[in-house]
Amino acid sequence: MLLKSLTATKNPLSKTERQLEILSNGIFSTGSLPTFAQKIKQSNQFPLRPSKIEILQINVGYMCNQVCAHCHVDAGPDRKEIMTVETMQQILEVLKTTEINTLDLTGGAPEMNPNFRWFVEEASKIGVKDFIVRSNLTIILANKKYHDLPQFFAKYNIHVISSLPYYKREKTDKQRGDGVFDKSIQALQMLNNVGYGKENNNLKLDLVYNPSGAFLSTDQMALQNDFKKVLKDDFDIDFNSLFAITNLPISRFLDYLINTDNYEDYMYALVDAYNPKAVKNVMCKNTISVSWDGYLYDCDFNQMLGLNVAASEKHISQFNEEILNKRDIIISQHCYGCTAGAGSSCQGTVT
Repeated sequence: MLLKSLTATKNPLSKTERQLEILSNGIFSTGSLPTFAQKIKQSNQFPLRPSKIEILQINVGYMCNQVCAHCHVDAGPDRKEIMTVETMQQILEVLKTTEINTLDLTGGAPEMNPNFRWFVEEASKIGVKDFIVRSNLTIILANKKYHDLPQFFAKYNIHVISSLPYYKREKTDKQRGDGVFDKSIQALQMLNNVGYGKENNNLKLDLVYNPSGAFLSTDQMALQNDFKKVLKDDFDIDFNSLFAITNLPISRFLDYLINTDNYEDYMYALVDAYNPKAVKNVMCKNTISVSWDGYLYDCDFNQMLGLNVAASEKHISQFNEEILNKRDIIISQHCYGCTAGAGSSCQGTVT
């Protein structure tokens, strides 16, 4: 009852504040969970600190052509938060003056930002070493103006990381909406046609698997083998790697856990699967997340919870690599999701 009252619309707290209150509570009917800080202290990893910033993960806007059940960004067609050219120019200045060599564009559907292509073109002129775009695939078919995205991606040698919850229609459509699976298959075929995911080709195409319910992912390599076999046999689709990512108890997925009375069990499952070895390679160690309005976060999950970096300079216009490399990383109970089992990051498992 406590959890559901905290998520009620009549609660004066904002949704972000309510979710932070729920996550920080940690007291359940069967007792209380240890805090994530307590856990990492046991292996002398507190406070959690970065290694070296190598990746800027940029959320260019929350607008999306899909409304996925597990989305921790709460993205959808009605979201109006869009990164401006001014903020993009500030990011380009950071890339020019630092040794950061990876640019990771996400959303929403990043391709829906009206300045998306301009940003890619300008970043390529700087000589970004590794350029990632996280695509939901169906955007390629959403409108004629997106139909040439595979060719655009190939032109700039963009590493495409695509969401595909499962290799079966029923599970994918249940999680992401009716018709998503068929459109995703067609989009993958279009990417294959320009060389993505093929042997002896440097155009990288990776897929992302998210569990569709209140459970943790199975072995990433086993899943990859299953995906490769079914997609090749049934649709003649090739891809490079599969990333198995744990759903973190944030936003829509947290609402789902609470509304289905699975929150307590899911949190215990994350804590029981905690792996101290995974802490060493969590994504916040080498990544800074930049929100659509230019504010800095340790990861995009912290971004959704409004937890800015612990540094005096909290905006991309104030970016100070030296200070950020010495900061303490902000942690909370949701961090158990990144350290369960083999660990989880935007590049899949971490151990």
